[in-house]
Amino acid sequence: MTVKAKILIVDDEANTLASLSRAFRLAGHEAVVCDNAARALELARTQPFDLVLSDVVMPRRDGLALLEDLKSAGVAAPVVMMSGQAHIEMAVRATRLGALDFLEKPLSTEKLLVTVENALKLTRLETENRDLRMRVGKHTLVFAGETMRRVMAQIERVAASEARICIYGETGTGKELVARTLHEKSPRANGPFVTLNCAAVPAELIESELFGHEKGSFTGAAQRHTGKFEQAHRGTLFLDEIGDMPAAMQAKLLRVLEEGEVERIGADKPTAVDVRVVVATHRNLEQLVESGGFRRDLYHRVVVFPVELPPLRKRAEDLPALVEHFVRQVSAQNGWKPIPFTDAAINALKQYAWPGNIRELRNIVEGLLLLAGAQVDAEAVELALPAPGAHSGRSSSFGGAADSNAADRGALAERVLHFERAQVVNELERHQRNISQTAKALGLERSHLYKKCQQLGIDLKSLEERN
Repeated sequence: MTVKAKILIVDDEANTLASLSRAFRLAGHEAVVCDNAARALELARTQPFDLVLSDVVMPRRDGLALLEDLKSAGVAAPVVMMSGQAHIEMAVRATRLGALDFLEKPLSTEKLLVTVENALKLTRLETENRDLRMRVGKHTLVFAGETMRRVMAQIERVAASEARICIYGETGTGKELVARTLHEKSPRANGPFVTLNCAAVPAELIESELFGHEKGSFTGAAQRHTGKFEQAHRGTLFLDEIGDMPAAMQAKLLRVLEEGEVERIGADKPTAVDVRVVVATHRNLEQLVESGGFRRDLYHRVVVFPVELPPLRKRAEDLPALVEHFVRQVSAQNGWKPIPFTDAAINALKQYAWPGNIRELRNIVEGLLLLAGAQVDAEAVELALPAPGAHSGRSSSFGGAADSNAADRGALAERVLHFERAQVVNELERHQRNISQTAKALGLERSHLYKKCQQLGIDLKSLEERN
């Protein structure tokens, strides 16, 4: 059975448009007709088509020029050219410009439909390959510097064991990606990898999500539900934000880890499970234990081997590789031609604090690619990056706020900026406001420290004469 497709037909002859659109509609396709190249380019830019079928010889702008325009505009739909004045040179040029096929008029309906079907099969294969590459790339740890090399060495060392791993790191640093990498490098790689964000599930539902329930066990339980532990049998269960798990569930999780079996809500007997549990958190579990927010016995069960993920601002050497990776990933996802970032653009990205870490970087890269021309430059980056938030509180000698309680208020991005600002101010004061010594202590070039202080609202004008 022919797969339905949306086809754009471009020809300056009304009879050809009518006959071709009728043939396609009878075959179950949708046909959109157009009698000139300019209108065809506009349609292809604003509507999704599975195939473009265009005549070569047309007034004003011919089909080969349209083909070039379509490719330059990033239109992913395959293009088939047709002509009643065909010759070898024309067909060769069309192929070099990216045409999928070249048909000679008058057209055989049977040959035309076979060509369309083959084009659709090829497009599906390319889409499947692109999706496969995306799935593989999506779960790839990208790094170039020594900081992440040390993390990877830890992962390699513990992956083959059954040790329970706790991954520490700020939001957006890639904790789930590290957990998945551990799973894929472990003897359980052929088993399932199942995830649960403990902070995202309401307290009254988390038991059902983890352990499952029987039909009719509570109001709304219309059917039996298999919990995450059973879903992860002979594989890995990743519990993100374990520090936000309710106290009552901590006791039940501890029992499962000790006994190796779960009991669905409403069940009359437990079910044995073989699961490796990997946990992650952005919180300090030791402090939570001391304050009574996390069970000490559970802490010792889940934190057998801690892995600390550095924030993006501490692995700037990886930023070029990450940008290149996200450019490829986003471009493949959208069917775009990859656009390069200039060296100045990369340097501009390195100056930003990245409170949202790698997740924020990917979003910024995607936004830049949406609006980019031939390349992404430093000016585009500076326009895309968010400005540092306004600070409040008492002023320091460097201008702006120095409120010691500010880090405990506001969104994560604002807290990170407060923390980073406090670190820079402290180093400046420790080195008697000597810019060179402060830059060296922070591992920055002098020019980068000036830029960083500008971003954080630290006034250095009064120090320039001294240094």
